[in-house]
Amino acid sequence: MSEVDRLLAVMHRLRRDCPWDAEQTHLSLVPYLVEETCEVVEAIETGTPADLREELGDLLLQVVFHSELAAEDGAFDVQDVAAGIADKLVARHPHVFATEAAPTDPHASWEQRKAVEKGRTSALEGIPERLSALARAAKILSRARSRRVPLAVPDEVEPITDEALGEALVALVVRAQASGLDAEQSARRAVRRLEQRVRDAERRD
Repeated sequence: MSEVDRLLAVMHRLRRDCPWDAEQTHLSLVPYLVEETCEVVEAIETGTPADLREELGDLLLQVVFHSELAAEDGAFDVQDVAAGIADKLVARHPHVFATEAAPTDPHASWEQRKAVEKGRTSALEGIPERLSALARAAKILSRARSRRVPLAVPDEVEPITDEALGEALVALVVRAQASGLDAEQSARRAVRRLEQRVRDAERRD
């Protein structure tokens, strides 16, 4: 038995014999999924390889738990989850698994294929609402570039270091507090304006 098979067997047993595990639902597990994802990020940024291995295990548990719930409902199981992502990776890498030439912009190529697969008509579709304002802004700008949405954003800007960027963001938060503003709220409003610019540009295109 592989360790993955053993994990699946443990999950089966927990759903049957543990009162807490037995009462969980997809919705009740959402806070744990978010928390474990954040802990993986923290382990990557500041932890050790042992920390990362442990946190990836906790995140894997969430994947297995949700797959177990779905299997109980007859929707899908963890094998279907694995098959789906494997098929997706093969389809989106024809330069590896078929005969196409490697794309000059792999990220843009990925986003374009994703849009076609999902029938998306806007660069904004599929961006999670729960992302932070900064993460959402980055995703919107990345999508807009990959979909060639014309925005009034310079193609070339002066590069900035990781440290300088972090210090500049903290300095803006300091200025926001001194001005009686909430930096995250201001960023969210700016992101909504950015989204509107994308919609307007798509309508004109």
